[in-house]
Amino acid sequence: MPVHVYSNWNKRATDQEEKKEPYRHYYFICEGEKTEPYYIKSLINNRKKLGIHPLIDIRLMEKTGKHTHLSAPSKLVDFAIKQKKKLDNYDKKLDRVIIVFDADVFETMYKNYDEIVEKVEQESDNILGVTNPGFELFLLLHLDDAYEKYIKGHEKEFMTPTKGNSYGYAYELVKEELGIDPKKDPKIGDLANDILKAIEEEKNINQDTHNVKGKITSNIGQIIAEIINEKVISN
Repeated sequence: MPVHVYSNWNKRATDQEEKKEPYRHYYFICEGEKTEPYYIKSLINNRKKLGIHPLIDIRLMEKTGKHTHLSAPSKLVDFAIKQKKKLDNYDKKLDRVIIVFDADVFETMYKNYDEIVEKVEQESDNILGVTNPGFELFLLLHLDDAYEKYIKGHEKEFMTPTKGNSYGYAYELVKEELGIDPKKDPKIGDLANDILKAIEEEKNINQDTHNVKGKITSNIGQIIAEIINEKVISN
């Protein structure tokens, strides 16, 4: 299998919950091999604490084998669309696939961002999650007063590439403030405990995935907020 699906759906708290099937599945598939999966797994494990409806299931589609290093946004989108067709009991009317990638490559290398967005939006069950320049920006939003302390007035630093066209400012900030390497340490997933803080901080930056060029951007918190706030209508 090109993907391994991670979920804690079977780890239910009561016998009553065990007898029910999810109303909706949200499948995350991410560009990153470690940082994003660390975070999403922690989010999944904290779903009850966050008040996510018990019939809403969150899953992570982890790339495996020769697909592990697949990161180019256009290839990731094609891969995600192909893989969702292979998922057991996937309901196109109800379930959603959230495709997460960084937009920094469109600042210096690629020019086909709009085409990729259009491809994602051609199917209504796809959701696009974008961070610009990278996922570390979203992680930074979990810190107290993140926008005022770290982002406001420093937009240029975030959007200026360092060596090798790498946008490392947010990464270095997270590493310095938390004392751990977000690309290597699973503890970075613990930030998911403060997702409500990140959701609020994210409102201070651009969340429009149609207009990311040159803009500090993240809509990951917005997506997670919609999942947290979703209500299930029982028949």
